[in-house]
Amino acid sequence: MTTSMDNNHQPSQGEAPHCSFPFRAVGLFTGDMRRCGEWVKRQSLVIQLPDCVFRGVAQVMFVNNPLSGLLIVVGLFLQNPWWALNGLLGTLVSTVSAFMLGQNREAISVGFYGYNGTLVGILIAVFSAKGSWYWWLFLPNVFMSMLCPVVSSALSSVASKWDLPIFTLPFNILVCLHIAATGAAHPYFPEVYLSIPQVTASCCQLFLSVPVGVGQVYGCDSPWTGGLILLALLLCSPTLCFHAMLGSAAGMFAGLALAASHRDIYTGLWGYNSALSCIAIGGVFYVITWQTHLLALICALFCAYMTSLALPACTWPFCLSTLIFLLISSEIPAISLFQKLKDTFAYLLLFFSSNFTSSGIICLLLLI
Repeated sequence: MTTSMDNNHQPSQGEAPHCSFPFRAVGLFTGDMRRCGEWVKRQSLVIQLPDCVFRGVAQVMFVNNPLSGLLIVVGLFLQNPWWALNGLLGTLVSTVSAFMLGQNREAISVGFYGYNGTLVGILIAVFSAKGSWYWWLFLPNVFMSMLCPVVSSALSSVASKWDLPIFTLPFNILVCLHIAATGAAHPYFPEVYLSIPQVTASCCQLFLSVPVGVGQVYGCDSPWTGGLILLALLLCSPTLCFHAMLGSAAGMFAGLALAASHRDIYTGLWGYNSALSCIAIGGVFYVITWQTHLLALICALFCAYMTSLALPACTWPFCLSTLIFLLISSEIPAISLFQKLKDTFAYLLLFFSSNFTSSGIICLLLLI
């Protein structure tokens, strides 16, 4: 009887690998691509660097997936190849500087020391009055990107006392410093005050302002670039993609409610900070529940109000509003969990190595 039972059970064991193969194949490219990361760590630095760079590009959106970073880079080249090239250079220089300064190798490998360099490189090119292919612009780009891990490490030493992340504060500090030091009258690196083109008011433009708002995180106003960034988020985590769209839409509606310029709304300037805040609160730092979904929406609206204060460019409203919401105390377990974590980097590593694989995506969709 035992032999018969074993024989009857054998077909189901043989079928299981065939049934699970598609899920395993999807899992190789979704989530944090853990197997790829483990393989890269055993390779030489020449192979590790591209993985670190693409993960760093994606980490701007709290994504730890090199394929997502590649999709975002494609979107950047679609917007402006010169901006994309400066962004890649900034990421590379920032990552190499972190290696040379002896920063945590695990943090470098997941892109924590690259994403500020990405934004520094792109925004220095965006604000340059010299236009595209002004090669001397590489000099301030390299210098400021080289300072990113220095400022990041210094701020982390201070922020860790309150168990807080530093977000894009190094990028904000360095880019504002560069703009203040050069200005519009600088003979070599003049800055330009961007003029926003006239936009015809329509429901279509209002709809497109959601992906455009996501794209503006990287300084891009193309809806195609924003769509590719959303696809990159979806590849890593549907939760992050959902909160990015929710936050951008919240910023857009807040801009309409505050009677902001329609040009600013349609070009995504009211959406990108709110999108980042919504992702951070609803998809990264708190356990996913209906309370944290609501909290993320409130944070996105609060961030939009900070945008109305005419704060400097970059992501100051996102940093300030999200840090405030991370400092709150609550008896709700999903919210109080973050307060119990003593090491922010350890928490981020835990998050990015969690269940954002094929099986984890199904569980997250059920939770949503």
